[in-house]
Amino acid sequence: MKPAKGAEYEYPDEGELVVCTVHDVKTFGAFVALDEYEGKEGFIHIAEVSSGWIKYIRDYVREGQKLVCKVLRVDKEKRHIDLSLKAVNEHQKREKIQEWKNEQKAEKLFSIVAERAGKPLDAAWQEFGYDLLDTFGTMYRAFEESVMDEGSLASEGFKGDWLPTFVAVAKENIVPPAVTIDGYLELTDFKPDGALHIRDALLKAGKDDNVKVQYIGAPKYRLVVKAPDYKRAEEEIRKVAARVVKHIEAKGGTGRFVRKE
Repeated sequence: MKPAKGAEYEYPDEGELVVCTVHDVKTFGAFVALDEYEGKEGFIHIAEVSSGWIKYIRDYVREGQKLVCKVLRVDKEKRHIDLSLKAVNEHQKREKIQEWKNEQKAEKLFSIVAERAGKPLDAAWQEFGYDLLDTFGTMYRAFEESVMDEGSLASEGFKGDWLPTFVAVAKENIVPPAVTIDGYLELTDFKPDGALHIRDALLKAGKDDNVKVQYIGAPKYRLVVKAPDYKRAEEEIRKVAARVVKHIEAKGGTGRFVRKE
């Protein structure tokens, strides 16, 4: 776990989603430890456990259980944090748990970076770790950006002998994020060898590993593109589609790309 940077990092914000571990269940509510805030505890009143009537609170929460809760109120003077379980839907829960798992992994990778760079872990956090958090929002995102573009940290102004190590650890352990989009190509060529022209045109689309062509039914073909983000995916799918259409038109056929059917 990363060392505390300062008082502003000690408490969650109201409205924030937090990962908790239940450690004591009472008839009136549950006391939990906040996994992302060392030494901090919160309380879920029974009215915030579920929207429906609760007969037995242990039907909903139990000791040792991991929960995702929403922060309702924070009283720093009394060191009191009120939480709500019912205010978090399943989608938010899945996203938050994945984010928490990613950040746990990132902290372990950061310790590897510090070790390989020959720096004490606390010193590494002070030297560049907290600055990475401020710039990228999460440490996992910093590792992701390094995988997608190894010059991303340098372009943000980071420098030091630890940079190559950080990039190397990222490439060894992080799978870059990807989005998938599709569109449809309509290709026709009525010449005797038109089918060969269409085949050659589609081969030009499928020559990249991130592009797939699926046969729907003449004259329609589905074009699927995977990229790190939607902007690059859109650029790639239109570039590939234009290459295919240009080839078929050069052979005397016709081609049209439709982003959405």
